[in-house]
Amino acid sequence: MGSIRVRGLGKFYRRYARPSARLIEWLSLERARRHERVWVLRDVSFEVRAGDALAIVGRNGAGKSTLLRLVNGTLRPSAGEIEVDGRVAALELGLRMHGEMTGRQNLFLAGQLLGLSADHIVELLPEITAFSELADHLEQPLRTYSSGMRLRLAFSLATAVRPGVLLVDEALAVGDARFQQKCIARIRRFLEEGSCLVFVSHDPLTLRSLCGWAVLLEDGQKLREGSPAAVLDYYNALLARLDDNFHIEQEVENAGTAVTRSGEGQVVIEAIELRDDDGPQRTFPVGSPLRIRVRGRAARAVPDLTVGVAIRDRLGNDVYGTNSYHLDDDVHPLQAGETFDAEFRLPANVSPDRYTVTAALHAGRVHLEGSYDWWDHAVAFEVVPGPEPYFVGRAYLPVTLHFERRAAEARPGTPEAAR
Repeated sequence: MGSIRVRGLGKFYRRYARPSARLIEWLSLERARRHERVWVLRDVSFEVRAGDALAIVGRNGAGKSTLLRLVNGTLRPSAGEIEVDGRVAALELGLRMHGEMTGRQNLFLAGQLLGLSADHIVELLPEITAFSELADHLEQPLRTYSSGMRLRLAFSLATAVRPGVLLVDEALAVGDARFQQKCIARIRRFLEEGSCLVFVSHDPLTLRSLCGWAVLLEDGQKLREGSPAAVLDYYNALLARLDDNFHIEQEVENAGTAVTRSGEGQVVIEAIELRDDDGPQRTFPVGSPLRIRVRGRAARAVPDLTVGVAIRDRLGNDVYGTNSYHLDDDVHPLQAGETFDAEFRLPANVSPDRYTVTAALHAGRVHLEGSYDWWDHAVAFEVVPGPEPYFVGRAYLPVTLHFERRAAEARPGTPEAAR
């Protein structure tokens, strides 16, 4: 079993104006203070219980890696408390392995840093080798390994014995898809057996798949926490924030879906309507016509406008998205007060389930170039079975089958062949 409890956690570093200031402070036994405190993490609290998986999200420099190192014990906190129950295994892209040593030698070096004895590593070696699939490379120097091969070696070692606490920092971002799936399957098994996970990543699909809760860090402080879908939507809005005029609002509806709206407000969405060929609709049979109509108004004149929509499943994963820029649909500049309707027409070629529509108005190709109004999960709808044959998966792909029967051919040496 494993658990983590963090209360009021903070970490600062000392910054000196010049090298001599450090010496003066040291000689005065710190009575003559010459440094400035630079807080990289401040007043962060959370709890991860056995079987739980927490996602840590944030921009580069937000304090994510510092937080993991504090939990791992490789850094000492400047403030707050950390309680960790269970053996800790930390996996990060900056793995401390020696490039001139062989893969086998690094297993013994890193394994002992993880608290494993040399005899225990010898016992685990066959299992580590089999999981990593690196038997042909273990005697080669680590500098000859690709980043994906290093991940295989490190993950196989760190998880050869189930840890109580598993800390993963971006490490699953490298490596091939097949090995990533092996890693995720092993992590899920550990969670079922009572381990806990803290996972730092920019991969939204993996975060939503593995984690049940998320924390958003910004400038070393906890800015948001909630479901991975809600936190990732807020984070996506935060990435587009360029000035103080940019607003972000988030509300959780009765169904539990977090509706996030953000933008600078030059152009605003006034309504989003779902229709079929006969009029407004919220239920669509598989494969039936789906029209997404976005109605907007220019609060101020803009030289460039892109209208985009995305369909997401009930877990918040993108099913399909496009915009007028990619569709080569020239949208003319808008004057203040002008209104418009943009209608996207497509078949509801998805499996029966509940979905939401996200709509966006922005400049250029993506919303990071100038986000006017971005509305996550603005409208919900349901797709129900139609006359199509049964299928599995998320996408409905109309298919035809051609079956041709042939007479059996006589095999050499059989009585039929001798006739």
